Amino acid sequence: MFLRVRLTFLYSLLMGAVLLIFGAAAYSLVDIVLLSQVDDKLEVTAGEFIAASRVNYLKEVKFGPISEDMDVDIHAQIWGLNDTLQDSYGALGGGELPFDPLNYRVDNPRFRETNVGNRSLRVLSIPLKQGSDQVAVLQVAVPLDSIETARTYLVYVLLVTWLYGVVIAGVVTWFTLGVTLAPLKTIVDTAEHINRADDLSRRIPHHGLNDDEIGDLVNTFNQTLERLEALFISQQRFLADVSHELRTPLTVIKGNVDLIRRMKQFDDESLISIDQEAGRLTRLVGGLLMLAQAESGKLPLSFRSVELDILITEVFQEMRVIAGNKVRVHLNEIDQMQVKGDRDRLKQVLINLVGNAIQYTPQDGDVYLSVAKVGDQARIICRDNGPGIPSEDLPHIFERFYRAEKSRTRGRATSFGLGLSITKWIVEHHGGRIEVDSKEGQGTTFAIWLPMIT
Repeated sequence: MFLRVRLTFLYSLLMGAVLLIFGAAAYSLVDIVLLSQVDDKLEVTAGEFIAASRVNYLKEVKFGPISEDMDVDIHAQIWGLNDTLQDSYGALGGGELPFDPLNYRVDNPRFRETNVGNRSLRVLSIPLKQGSDQVAVLQVAVPLDSIETARTYLVYVLLVTWLYGVVIAGVVTWFTLGVTLAPLKTIVDTAEHINRADDLSRRIPHHGLNDDEIGDLVNTFNQTLERLEALFISQQRFLADVSHELRTPLTVIKGNVDLIRRMKQFDDESLISIDQEAGRLTRLVGGLLMLAQAESGKLPLSFRSVELDILITEVFQEMRVIAGNKVRVHLNEIDQMQVKGDRDRLKQVLINLVGNAIQYTPQDGDVYLSVAKVGDQARIICRDNGPGIPSEDLPHIFERFYRAEKSRTRGRATSFGLGLSITKWIVEHHGGRIEVDSKEGQGTTFAIWLPMIT
């Protein structure tokens, strides 16, 4: 069953229940008011009958002279305690049975609705006493013909009102839901179109209020589509970049293997090239695995207190050995401080930055490393005087496999690789941030900010 049909049926059912309860309450209220008026009339009339009644020497109660103004619809009976009719008044009073057979021997006044023949009566039964002794029971009755007519008409009106109310509520709900749920149909159509055409660039139009629930749903769905499109494009680019990165070393390895096969002897240069390219593949796969673990939340970080000045000194000594005679590595400024983090991952960050600086700084260049306190944060600087990075490439250097053909010379593969992506992820998951400033021909500066332990 469609949502629109279910909601229409539910709302109509609810409206019917509300109208039914309202109708029952209205019917009961009107009935109580009408019967209250009849009861007041019976009490007044009963008082007149009691005032006109007389007890004879046989202790029988008889009506005396009755006022001529007495309503013709009033009927009365006096029943003795021996179950005999002692006197009556009105056309219905002379019957052989009491107006109210259940209450013709009561000791307290009681109202009750009864039927005599085909007529409905409202009966007041009152005990009659002589002194302290009860001698008879007076029953005064009024036909309820007008009230029965009113009841029948009221039931008819309420039934018609209920029927029209439910029908109108159902029709109004049907058309209102049609307008309200129209965006949901658009969402379904758009989703089906996306599934058929694989077109993630399509968006759901919404012409209603943007701050209602449907507008929120449409906006959320469009945002989801934007993220899916971005992820899909990123995945396509990622696959293309990985394919490109794998193609070069595999081509070199295959070429050297073919050369060795043709020459039927091992060549040291070919073996060295194969080993280098195999190393590149190993690093590439390792980097991809680390990024996959990081993005899935499965890369563990062991946080503990880290002496940042000792870590910087350790990285400086190791990287100075790696730099050899190509570039000079300097440790400019060092302050004693502690941060909370994973020591091995923070060391990996520093080695990535200093290693890039050494790799892309020309012969006899300089690389500067420093750490200092700035407020409640630790600032690590890695600066070189290499060729720099073009301004149009700076916003993208932390993207995986981003290619900047005019940027630093990177050997056979002209890409920034995965190192900076991994570096950025590690720094941000330590509650810090990484910044870069570079000008072509003047070098590049990376700044890492980490919160200190206070």
